[in-house]
Amino acid sequence: MGDKWSVQIVVVLHRRAERFNSIKRHVPGISQQMLAFTLKALERDGLVKRTVHDTTPPQVEYALTPLGLSLSGAVRQLAQWAIDHRADVGASRERFDARHG
Repeated sequence: MGDKWSVQIVVVLHRRAERFNSIKRHVPGISQQMLAFTLKALERDGLVKRTVHDTTPPQVEYALTPLGLSLSGAVRQLAQWAIDHRADVGASRERFDARHG
């Protein structure tokens, strides 16, 4: 759960189950390979459930498990904090970089 992709995927899935390409559209910059890897890791950790629907072609959905849902509140708060303080962090970085070349 310590990487940026996992956090963003949990935020996307907190509302409802999503298909792979929908998740990819909601997570800017993630590659198809990294999304597949991260979803598999979240499934392994018990945070995401993968459901394959018996259709032609098969449709796959990803949803948070109860364990994943219990984490999503804290993750969303962290994401909101980052949004709310983006300008402060940016200004701090600029001051630091100006002092340290």
